[in-house]
Amino acid sequence: MAKTSVILETAVTVDHRPEAPVVESRCPQSTRLWVIDPLRDPRWLELIRKHSAASVFHSREWLSALHLAYGYESVVYTHCEPSAELTSGTVFCKVRSWLTGRRLVSLPFSDHCDPLVKDSAELDSSLLAVGKSVDRGEWNYCEVRPVRFEPGDSTRLGLSDRYCLHAIDLRPSMSAIFRNFHKSSVQRKIRRAEREALTYEEGNSERLFRHFYKLLVTTRRRQHVPPQPMKWFRSLMACFGVKLKFRVAFKNGLPIASILTLNYKNTVTYKYGCSDSRFHPLGGMALLFWNTIQQAKAAGYETLDLGRSDSGNQGLTTFKEHWGGIRSELSYWRYPNHPRSDESAWKRMTAERFVKASPDRLLIAAGQLCYRHIG
Repeated sequence: MAKTSVILETAVTVDHRPEAPVVESRCPQSTRLWVIDPLRDPRWLELIRKHSAASVFHSREWLSALHLAYGYESVVYTHCEPSAELTSGTVFCKVRSWLTGRRLVSLPFSDHCDPLVKDSAELDSSLLAVGKSVDRGEWNYCEVRPVRFEPGDSTRLGLSDRYCLHAIDLRPSMSAIFRNFHKSSVQRKIRRAEREALTYEEGNSERLFRHFYKLLVTTRRRQHVPPQPMKWFRSLMACFGVKLKFRVAFKNGLPIASILTLNYKNTVTYKYGCSDSRFHPLGGMALLFWNTIQQAKAAGYETLDLGRSDSGNQGLTTFKEHWGGIRSELSYWRYPNHPRSDESAWKRMTAERFVKASPDRLLIAAGQLCYRHIG
């Protein structure tokens, strides 16, 4: 595929057209920042293949699914010229919404997305240029979700949200991993699932997807939010193929719990989970995670990424730590950063009331309408 790139100059309006002329940069230290298309430039594939911080959220599969489901255009900001090897880059999606405005997000619906840069100075240089495009009115704001580096004060990005990130190290022996599980909350649940004769299926078939989505609607209602649109999951299925798995636990043929996992490089990522609360005591979720861990370990994967949790959600963070999840802090940064208002809290309360009162069909329609705007 052909490479496309344009130069970003902090002193003039950004021209994102592939045919934009190269101009001399007037930014500090004559630093040029180029904008490339990660879905067309083959250098992006090579960079994420080599870079140790690249995750499933940097992958072409994930970026393609975001574009296919929501129409988001992805771009990478880099200091590497078009003729040079791509050794660094920060990926964003352009989110344009008549309802919620225009913004650059790295990345929508992604738990984390590390800028693939060598150090914090390189990150700050990129974010300064991106911030100037916000100042010029091209975007309402920009947001990054880094794991390794925090933006410096000069970037003017402020802390917008704080989360916990958990991951299970799969490199120890299987017996050591099992011993690290909480005895009553995990080990006993695994044994309970065996006693209950729960059955397990996995794959990316339409039948398993239907089981997953029905449980997802039930779970999202319990959480007072609409479910993600079916188109999003079909896009993930189309882009990831066999790297995506729906894992479903059954009791007497009835689906009672399901999770969606994605495989990328040396990591299996747990992205979505759902269940029927009536059957929680039977250990359906324990069966799913235990099978996932065993299979990932046997296949040579080194990490099970359990994803982000709200810092205040003690139940979810405890659940992940009972599985031996190692906790790290995860912060989201935004420019300009505005504190949440009482009006936002009021909107959340109104949404919760809507979810409680709506039938499944209306709830699914609401998800199809709103997720495009909240990415």
